[in-house]
Amino acid sequence: MAASDSSSGNRDGFVFPAPPEYIPEWAEREANNWAGLDEFEILVRAEEISGKRIEITCSLLPESTWGFHIVKGQRAGIFLNRRLPDQWKRFALFHELYHLLEHRKGESFWRRTATPLSSFEHQADLFAWAVALKEWEICWKESSL
Repeated sequence: MAASDSSSGNRDGFVFPAPPEYIPEWAEREANNWAGLDEFEILVRAEEISGKRIEITCSLLPESTWGFHIVKGQRAGIFLNRRLPDQWKRFALFHELYHLLEHRKGESFWRRTATPLSSFEHQADLFAWAVALKEWEICWKESSL
């Protein structure tokens, strides 16, 4: 996941995207299955769905790279930029997780289809936003009790 051009803020050299005006129903529905899970629960769920052993690693990456994932056989790794603030690391995690679970055929497949790669990136962003907004909403509700 690379940093977006449309931004709502800049911190530590990162440009943070503004939320979309509309979250599609499919993304809202999927977000309900992931919002509020801790990292272990996310891994368990993702491994059950994918059939792969998944590791999440926070690494020092260039500012333009929020995260990426690699799949090799029955193993997968999600690498997140450790310099991202925690809430944006989580956003990047869900973005990469969506690619891992839903875009399983990889970039070589995308190159052979009529669907532009930007469409796959947009789908992953919408899913990540749906989860993030749901989690942030939960935080606001809990903090106002």
